Amino acid sequence: MEDVTMIYAFTVISVGIILAAAAFASALGWALICSKYLEGIARQPEMKAQLMGQMLFTGGLMEAFPMIVLGLSMWFIFANPFIPA
Repeated sequence: MEDVTMIYAFTVISVGIILAAAAFASALGWALICSKYLEGIARQPEMKAQLMGQMLFTGGLMEAFPMIVLGLSMWFIFANPFIPA
């Protein structure tokens, strides 16, 4: 019984670290995307509309990453493969 409890504890800690890393990576990605967008507008203001579309598309891809990580984390929490049936 104690082994199962330890597996649950380590799983919860691992999932917390994984979700924090995914959130940090997503925030960093958004920061880089937005900074390059502003840099592009500063260089060519007439390209603002096209650059905004590309920024939002790339940002959408960036937002998909934490959702995928969240799905995998939920799989580890609710259907833990390390717990014997």
